Amino acid sequence: MRPFQTHLLSALTALLCTAAPLCISTAHATAGEQDLSHGQTVKLFWKGEEVYDRNSQTVTLSGGARAIRGDVTVDADTLIGYLRKKNQPTQDPQQKSDSSDPMSGSLELYRLEARGHVHVYNQADQAWGDRGMYDMDQAVMLLTGHALRLTTPQDILTARDVMEYHARDHMSVGRGNATVTTNDGKQVQADVLAAYTAPQSTTPTTPAPQSANTNTTNGPLGGGSSKLDRAYGWGHVIIRTQNQTATGDRGVYVADSQIARLIGHVHVTQGQNQNNGSQAIVNMKTGIATMLPGSDSPIQGLVVPNEAAPSQPHK
Repeated sequence: MRPFQTHLLSALTALLCTAAPLCISTAHATAGEQDLSHGQTVKLFWKGEEVYDRNSQTVTLSGGARAIRGDVTVDADTLIGYLRKKNQPTQDPQQKSDSSDPMSGSLELYRLEARGHVHVYNQADQAWGDRGMYDMDQAVMLLTGHALRLTTPQDILTARDVMEYHARDHMSVGRGNATVTTNDGKQVQADVLAAYTAPQSTTPTTPAPQSANTNTTNGPLGGGSSKLDRAYGWGHVIIRTQNQTATGDRGVYVADSQIARLIGHVHVTQGQNQNNGSQAIVNMKTGIATMLPGSDSPIQGLVVPNEAAPSQPHK
């Protein structure tokens, strides 16, 4: 074992194993010492090199690496762990620390970066990107690259530029031509989409006690199962049903009612028929859009003979 590995593993017992079947650990490791991630142990596996940079306080695992925290797994070509000294509320006055060593004492992993063929998944949800960053303090994951995609059993979120997941808010954000597509083909598209999830309805007879150190969340990649609750869109919002396409400046879609509302420069088209106005309600279950009057402009319509009936104005 190389010298820097000896120092690293004696201080960071959360870095448990190299690629199977070889496993490296320290004999004096305890469960508490392995906990470097705000309440849950992070297990790291890798096939290639391990590089520990004392100056930047990082450890880089290459050749194909994996991080597991709870039921969430991150696979990538390279994983980079960012380390810092853990805050010590009390200190034994007789215990001397090596102030010359910035990495002495208890350490914690506070940020994880993934590069190349990034795949984040749990038992229900999956996400893909070229590069990812997970901030454990904020419980926020960012994915960038080509063909960004987040799938759940109920829907698919895609984006061109950035995909975010905010675990505490149960919110997924797609930036750049973002689209949410449900299993039954309903679709909401916008420059920026924020999709909120809600836990699947369960009725346990006795609630399970929650530990203060248990950092679990429902929703995509946060542990447990979830479903789409609502989605907000800003900029070039497009809502498509089987018969109509509605566009606007901003909008909101509520999954339970399957009702969407568009505001600002609204256009609803069906074939060559078109209605224009400032607001519209779109029932994505029936495929019927209802134009609403607004103060900005009156409702205007274009009806082409032999075309299907256009959306109905509100009376």
